[in-house]
Amino acid sequence: MKNKPDLEKILPHNHPMILIDELLYADLEKAEAKASVTINENKIFYDKTVEGADYLTGIEFMAQTVGCYAFYKNNRTKPEVGFLLGTRQFKNNIERFEKGKTYTIKAKEIFTDNELVSFECFIYNDTVECQRAVINVYQPKAGSLDIAGMYG
Repeated sequence: MKNKPDLEKILPHNHPMILIDELLYADLEKAEAKASVTINENKIFYDKTVEGADYLTGIEFMAQTVGCYAFYKNNRTKPEVGFLLGTRQFKNNIERFEKGKTYTIKAKEIFTDNELVSFECFIYNDTVECQRAVINVYQPKAGSLDIAGMYG
């Protein structure tokens, strides 16, 4: 991407809950997005005892990459809430996300009915596959969900 996108304008989170560092691209023709994260002590899920982040954090890295793709696919002007419905075929090849390493997250849309969507996701460190999963998400049509009303 020419200009580094502001993730706070794309994802419905604020720092420190934005876990990815950068959206590298969102390609609507290929139906995929790629993001990156470098693990360091400033990350909210960083654990000093293991000098890294728990491997399960990868699911949220995947979900946030999917959220970036959804923002562009749906021509959003502001972030919309999406719901992670489940993860299938999760395969993990690491003990943790290691301090100082940069990981690339790729999410490719493999099924959609416009609100329910499945993505095949991968996380790599260089060329080494660290994780893979199919992520199922739900994103209601813009403005059709009153989050404040759900909790009021």
